Amino acid sequence: MSANHTAPDLTRHPPRSPRAQLGGYVQLPRILDKARAAAAGCLGAYDFPAPLDRHFYLFTGLSADELLALVQTGASDTEVLSWIQARAARAPSEITAWSVWLAGHAPADAEMHAWFAEEIARLAPGRDDIHTYFDLLELDDYVSFSGRG
Repeated sequence: MSANHTAPDLTRHPPRSPRAQLGGYVQLPRILDKARAAAAGCLGAYDFPAPLDRHFYLFTGLSADELLALVQTGASDTEVLSWIQARAARAPSEITAWSVWLAGHAPADAEMHAWFAEEIARLAPGRDDIHTYFDLLELDDYVSFSGRG
């Protein structure tokens, strides 16, 4: 069975990778998958909005509620991107720099380092190649859908 991207069922498959881009924004396709799943009542164990998503909203000046309302209209990825571009006055170079920063974002304090290490130990004991939140999200997606870390 293939994924339904209009109303993804995140109890059956993960959202798109946080590394996937739309309009240069990393994380945006994943946010859209989770918003559409939330609207369809198929969010599963995922959060909308999720803590990491706040960086997108802060950078663009948009809100999760606004985005959710838009996807509930059935807007496509292209239509959502046009809507974002009309409201978030960001130059392509700013979007690129922000996306590079977010893709490399990692725990910054002792508490988050400890949590991060616990998550790696839970998902894939012995792995020492998980460094960023994106690495951890992809690992969690894989393991959550029967992969072995």
